[in-house]
Amino acid sequence: MSGQSVGSSPPPISETFPRPEAEAAARTRALEALLIEKGLMTSDLVDRMASLYEKDIGPHLGAKVVAKAWVDPAFKKRLLENATKACKELGISGVQGEDMVCVENTPKVHHVIVCTLCSCYPWPVLGLPPNWFKYPQYRSRMVIEPRKLLKEDFGLDLPQDVEVRVWDTSAEIRYFVMPERPAGTERMGEAELAKLVTRDGMIGVAKV
Repeated sequence: MSGQSVGSSPPPISETFPRPEAEAAARTRALEALLIEKGLMTSDLVDRMASLYEKDIGPHLGAKVVAKAWVDPAFKKRLLENATKACKELGISGVQGEDMVCVENTPKVHHVIVCTLCSCYPWPVLGLPPNWFKYPQYRSRMVIEPRKLLKEDFGLDLPQDVEVRVWDTSAEIRYFVMPERPAGTERMGEAELAKLVTRDGMIGVAKV
């Protein structure tokens, strides 16, 4: 759905919720050191968790799913009918991905996901949600004025003849987007195509 703006627009998400990376990294290191000192975790556990999120789950897995759907019509059909089951064919499943739905962008329809209540998100294919996905400004504006928010905060200016559909992810159903395949990629293989697919594209706030 597309919304109409009311009154003046709030400042961009990045300005309203500044999150300096250096400051966040320093806080993370301090918290890690404190938890290890208190005996609540070990360095080995930290390394294993980091490896899990870098290799075992994350946007690179979602990119693999999208790339296969782009080149395999039968898989694409199964993915759109039952994303959870189709992802399992590629060995992709797990917590926060028990009931996933994939929606396909087309030249005339653009999908975007949000969680209006908290930050529900399909972890197995997208990894952990970005900070801005959790911000109240994103969660509220996306359902009220999605077209304007996409343009102002993400630089995605969609033509007026493109319908914007917003999907409210929840603990029961978690959505992700299959972006449009870029023109000129007909001769590219799955591995090459997967490198083009981004997390933001699978959320719907960017195009590939």
